Amino acid sequence: MQLVGYEPSGRGSSLLVSSGSGDVDRRPLEPGDDLAYALGDRHCAGTIDDGEHVSCNRPSTPYCEYHTSTWVCARCTGTCLKDEMDCYEDHAVYIAAFAPDTFKVGVTKHRRLETRLREQGADRGAHVHTVSNGRIARELEAEIATQLVDRVRTGPKVASLAATVDEPAWTSVLAEFDVIDRFRFDYGIDLEARPVRETIASGRVVGVKGRLLVLENGGTTYGVDMRDLVGHDIEAGRTDRDLQSSLGSFGSQP
Repeated sequence: MQLVGYEPSGRGSSLLVSSGSGDVDRRPLEPGDDLAYALGDRHCAGTIDDGEHVSCNRPSTPYCEYHTSTWVCARCTGTCLKDEMDCYEDHAVYIAAFAPDTFKVGVTKHRRLETRLREQGADRGAHVHTVSNGRIARELEAEIATQLVDRVRTGPKVASLAATVDEPAWTSVLAEFDVIDRFRFDYGIDLEARPVRETIASGRVVGVKGRLLVLENGGTTYGVDMRDLVGHDIEAGRTDRDLQSSLGSFGSQP
């Protein structure tokens, strides 16, 4: 079996598992569920075409050069990179907050705004512009990105799992905009300390925030970027690999 993808919390969280026959099984990630996969070798996850998995054994991960899909619109800053512009529908420009004080500007189709914020694991969101096409939205994004970040890496997102939003800083950021709508998200993850960052697929599911999977294993809470799981061959059963433990876990052992 191979882990060939994931669905983040914006769409009902799950891992996508291929048995090698082309079928793709969705493994839901519900709080309290027991996840028990041991990770093996990692190689290209291939592709999923019309619901069927096409495998690939090339060593590049998570995808090789033949199965890496680059969404050209993600690189747009207002000058269309396609042969013909086709993003003629309402787009939203938003500001996302990641606890405690990381603030990101982004763009999405208006109809996907709340879903997109959840997919990223944002703690707060603010809709600040609605425009008629993606080109205008990307121009606005590029302008705002001179003051805010336009991407947030995994490390700060893991740190946000045990933090709360700096409300005065969030209020100050939004004071620069005529806010159209505001969003506040609760992923049901209540942690007192930052989880240990690891790449495992074994433990009790605490919850999912964006593409971060939070697992409890042996008294330690781990934050797993599900993208780091993609491409791994897996076997049913708990990991036998030595894992880094949090300091608190030693006091909890009998």
